[in-house]
Amino acid sequence: MKPTKDKGPCPTHKQVKLLFNTSELLYDIKNYAYIEGNIMSDDERKYQLIDIAEYGNDDRVTRVLNLAYAECVEMLYPYTKEEICTQEKDSNLELLDCYVINTNLPIGFSQTTVNILSSLIHEYMVCRVVADWLSINKAESQNNWELKLLDIKNKIRGAVLNRRGPIKRKMQPF
Repeated sequence: MKPTKDKGPCPTHKQVKLLFNTSELLYDIKNYAYIEGNIMSDDERKYQLIDIAEYGNDDRVTRVLNLAYAECVEMLYPYTKEEICTQEKDSNLELLDCYVINTNLPIGFSQTTVNILSSLIHEYMVCRVVADWLSINKAESQNNWELKLLDIKNKIRGAVLNRRGPIKRKMQPF
């Protein structure tokens, strides 16, 4: 009898879930907004900035968090590839308790890399929301946050690309 290939998960890869609690993301977003607002002299603008996640503003924050999540999943593409579902996708606002990124990582992938990716993604999502909010309420600070976002994005890409392993090429002259 011939041996059969295991139809289960690939033994060269491991499923890892990255979890990001919305409450923790919002806590950090509020802290950054408070710090940015606290250094402002104009009280009315200050309170508009500080009230980032309050009722009425929370819809915008949720939409940008959802966008940041989708961007992070895409940045991790080699490890987050999913089949296209046949369901329709609408743009209805959906507040999640927890953002989950399902990854399929090679067995040799380092836990320290997973840890740094988790921290960088958390920071990216927070900074993405703050940068968007500042574009509305304090445009003079937005550029600093955009630069921080770009730096974090480059670090995420670097962590992913550096862990893909060596490229193996066949030894053929032509």
